[in-house]
Amino acid sequence: MRPTIAYDDFAKVDIRAGTVISAVRLEQARKPAFRLEIDLGPEIGRKLSSAQITLHYDPGTLIGRQVAAVVNFAPKRIAGVASEVLVLGFADSAEAVVLVGPDLAVPNGARLF
Repeated sequence: MRPTIAYDDFAKVDIRAGTVISAVRLEQARKPAFRLEIDLGPEIGRKLSSAQITLHYDPGTLIGRQVAAVVNFAPKRIAGVASEVLVLGFADSAEAVVLVGPDLAVPNGARLF
């Protein structure tokens, strides 16, 4: 377990709900990945993410899916893509990513608290 933090520390991480509007294989990536375009609502807009989620997901099943993403990390260049947000997930027993998202529809841009 990690050290205890104050709520104010947690509140610094801006986690929002968004809907995947496009998903394509990122052929240039060293590890299999998708390039996702995510609609994070009118305040944030559409952002790109590189996500290593190819074991459990394919592009067709991702489109229209709501995901949770950290929107206030600095962009990171991955295989030629400026990954602007970090899509969140848990590792399963095989260390493959299982996406995190709301179980009921919420507005794009809704903030996790």
